[in-house]
Amino acid sequence: MMRLLIALFLSGLPLWAWADNCPEDARSQVDTLAEQIKLWDDSYHRLGQSPVNDELYDQARHRLAQWRSCFTRLTKATDNPLASSRGTRAHPVAHTGLEKLVDEKAVDEWLGTRQDVWIQPKVDGVAVTLVYHQGRLSQLISRGDGRLGQDWSAVARKLPGIVQRLPEPINLVLQGELYWRLDDHVQSEHGGVSARSKVAGLMNRRHLSDADAAGIGLFVWAWPDGPADFTTRLATLARWGFADSRRYSQPIQNMTDAAHWRSYWYTHPLPFASDGVVLHQASYPPAKRWQTGTPYWAVAWKYPVTKALAMVRKVHFKIGRTGRITPILELDPVRLDDRQIRRVNVGSLKQWHALDIRPGDQVSISLAGQVIPRLDQVILRNKTRVAVQVPDARDFHALSCWQLDPGCEEQLLARLTWLSSNQGLSLPHIGRETWNALIQAGLIAGFLDWLTLDAAELANIDGFGERSRARVLDSLQSARQRPFAQWLKALGVPPSARNDLEGGWQTLAARDVQAWLATDGIGPGRAAQLSAFFRDPQVQALAETLRVAGIDGF
Repeated sequence: MMRLLIALFLSGLPLWAWADNCPEDARSQVDTLAEQIKLWDDSYHRLGQSPVNDELYDQARHRLAQWRSCFTRLTKATDNPLASSRGTRAHPVAHTGLEKLVDEKAVDEWLGTRQDVWIQPKVDGVAVTLVYHQGRLSQLISRGDGRLGQDWSAVARKLPGIVQRLPEPINLVLQGELYWRLDDHVQSEHGGVSARSKVAGLMNRRHLSDADAAGIGLFVWAWPDGPADFTTRLATLARWGFADSRRYSQPIQNMTDAAHWRSYWYTHPLPFASDGVVLHQASYPPAKRWQTGTPYWAVAWKYPVTKALAMVRKVHFKIGRTGRITPILELDPVRLDDRQIRRVNVGSLKQWHALDIRPGDQVSISLAGQVIPRLDQVILRNKTRVAVQVPDARDFHALSCWQLDPGCEEQLLARLTWLSSNQGLSLPHIGRETWNALIQAGLIAGFLDWLTLDAAELANIDGFGERSRARVLDSLQSARQRPFAQWLKALGVPPSARNDLEGGWQTLAARDVQAWLATDGIGPGRAAQLSAFFRDPQVQALAETLRVAGIDGF
């Protein structure tokens, strides 16, 4: 089964359901999103190519429906995701779609009104109709628009994974999924691996190699005029050679059973890619009454999404202690693996320039190591290219922003946060928020201004109680007793290979590049950095301040 089933479901949703969640720029972007989805549909259904991940496609259609609901509560989306997939060969029985249930509650409610329900993996492949005449395979028809599809009969006769002759001379119509065979494929670890696109591409060829033909399997998921008893239906299919249907079908009684098999098939090896499970009610109406809409007797429950389509609201540039500029995308909140994601790191300024991400763009994000939000790609660009203030990389480096000069707020704050951290002076009760409060109160405009703070000055800071002020002041004063080597780290001295800078400040500041090169373990690059650090006028001014304050080693 394919994402086109999802598309059918989404296009029929009542759009008023999202009308209370309308972004300001929806009106300007709805046509762009609709145009992009139309291109994806054409590429997917007509050409057999997947330009975008199925999960992202699903979310994009959901968003389009939401945005359209912002402008009317009465009409539904008029686009047809299957418009370009219509073929010339009529299906003897229409292909139905599948309603997608969003969570356990919805599944539990659906199960509560049904009996004799079975669950199967939702195979990620290409849906087809198989027509047998007097026991011989006579036609294989691609799903197309559900009523008319492409005639793939010639290619089908070359596929060993499809039963060409039944053991009985009967007339028969089956519906199922052509899939690409995989060895011990674990969906939670490997994802879809473009298996569906591979099958679609191969089936659209005129000639297949023996290896390609052998790589295509078949999962039968519907026998429209089959026996009413589901067990009998599965047993008969298995006897005819369609073994997957029985091997991967399980009866379920309740939500617990459904959740078990969904989790099991998601985390255990299967011979095909899958993107969820399908729940079938054993009884259904006669085949002549089947329609291309979503039926009442079967629903889909997809696996947790591994990628999210996120709207960029703001681009922020974080400047670190060493002057490294890191672009951060502020996002409309999205959920991944039960986590709400509001921002993602682009990586580097160079990477941001290459991608040129602006507010209003839509991006794909995932979780690296199931923990850290990761930017994957730009999915759709806002036609209105919003201006973004980008810091000049030439203005920020390892020796910039020791003072609160314009544009230096973030780097100075990062320097102070490092100073009080375990990598620096290890000052208890003092972190980024404390430093920020001191800066906002006007008590710090330079890297060492805090050395002279007293209790009276701290008393003027809103939100600092008497106990908090006492702890902060004690912590700041304890910095004077830290050893010289710890102070060097707090200042951000470039690390040597052995991390054993010996001698006082005057000794170290007197060394030139050649002297540093003569030190064991220090190469040309590090020697240049160390020389530049100790000879920098601002750093020398800081050292003088520390000498006057009586700090050991200065």
